[in-house]
Amino acid sequence: MGISLTQPAADHLRRQLQRRGQGLGIRLGVRPSGCAGLAYVLDFVDEVNQDQQVFEDQGVKVFIASGDLVYLDGLELDYRWDGLKGAFQFKNPNARGVCCCGDSFAI
Repeated sequence: MGISLTQPAADHLRRQLQRRGQGLGIRLGVRPSGCAGLAYVLDFVDEVNQDQQVFEDQGVKVFIASGDLVYLDGLELDYRWDGLKGAFQFKNPNARGVCCCGDSFAI
């Protein structure tokens, strides 16, 4: 299945990579956190690790550690503006629940 980006997410990520002036793409992962158990992590990628899967959508490379793929396979990453603030939204078909504050999810 892989990972997909909406047009607003791809545009935002391309702009961030351009402003940064370097980077191969973004790393999407999970870490233990919050009341539901897992939280999403986004970071820039400057070097490729051997244990990563690489997906490309709309010209943006998304790197995922092989161990995190079970939690993220099929995810759609979106970017939305709400007033003056923009934020990523994660549409994850693997998530079985989200905490009330929206900071973490459960599988």
